[in-house]
Amino acid sequence: MDKEIEWLLKEKYHSEKSEAFFADVARLETGEPLGYIIGHVPFLNTTIYLDSKPLIPRPETEYWVAQAIQNIHNRLPAKQLHILDLCAGSGAIGVAIANAIPTAQVTFGEIDGAHLPTITKNLAENTVKYHSVSESDAAASGHTPTLGHSIIISDLFQNITGKFEYIFCNPPYIDAAAGTAEKSVTDFEPHLALFGGVAGMELLTTIIKEARTHLTLTGQLWLEHEPSQVTTIQTLATQTGFTCVTHPDQYNIPRYSILTMAQ
Repeated sequence: MDKEIEWLLKEKYHSEKSEAFFADVARLETGEPLGYIIGHVPFLNTTIYLDSKPLIPRPETEYWVAQAIQNIHNRLPAKQLHILDLCAGSGAIGVAIANAIPTAQVTFGEIDGAHLPTITKNLAENTVKYHSVSESDAAASGHTPTLGHSIIISDLFQNITGKFEYIFCNPPYIDAAAGTAEKSVTDFEPHLALFGGVAGMELLTTIIKEARTHLTLTGQLWLEHEPSQVTTIQTLATQTGFTCVTHPDQYNIPRYSILTMAQ
């Protein structure tokens, strides 16, 4: 708590202990996340705003997105890429990749329309050109012209068209019945972005089963998940025609899997 108060004072109040500062300290003491109080969080080389209170990007996600960027550089260094950030929330994943990979054309798919202005702001504030595609237009269009990126209201792949070299996804994967989420998370962050149904696998299962039709022949699906879901994900991947390799995060916990179209 002391470190969070110090960061709040420095980042939002520029070391001035005003009445508003003490009001925000009281918010911290109720368990409200620091990111919501300050209004933004750092994510790789971007600043991600949280105006609509989407899921707050975690260090674990930041870690594997950095690995993804390196993977793109290694595999397809000069190719103009079509990339999907599915369950985009704040757009942190897609924004970070768009900034790091100039040839990337990113589509953001997010079910909650309240977050679309936040994605738009994060693109604009991080100097990424974009073109917003409405939900009604999405079903009739493929990828956006090379001028920019697409922001689409979509329930998973419902309004997503075209094929992608990469699909990146941090979906709702927590099992609500397990009671593993911290109280500050369940009290303040959106349940729609947290809980993935029975064993946290319902959305993950749908994503794995439907992703093949949205990937190029050598495309990859990167999924964040719980360590307890690794075996089920690997089985589903094999059954669906993917090869699957699971990787640890910076804390040496199995955290994300890369599913590649099997040849």
